[in-house]
Amino acid sequence: MMNLTLLQAAAQQGSGMSMIIMLVVLFAIFYFFMIRPQNKRQKEINNFRNTLSPGQEVVTIGGIYGTVKSIDQENGTIQLEIATGVKIKMAKEGINPIGSQEKK
Repeated sequence: MMNLTLLQAAAQQGSGMSMIIMLVVLFAIFYFFMIRPQNKRQKEINNFRNTLSPGQEVVTIGGIYGTVKSIDQENGTIQLEIATGVKIKMAKEGINPIGSQEKK
């Protein structure tokens, strides 16, 4: 009877350690498949928005096509010409890097 109790106690200790290992492995998988690619994608988007230049054709997140006329780095805004003589002012974050790259 005493041996059975000792075996059960040993099995419970092993399962606790295996649970911790399983959680660490699960977190590692989550990090490499979800968090890391998202951080990489966000860096690429920020790099694209910081390298915008006048004359570049872009697409806004609202789907408006235009040409960058001027960039105000201090305020983080861009002036786009969407038609001849029609200019709009918008935030740099409003430029869609995916649609703008496809247009090239």
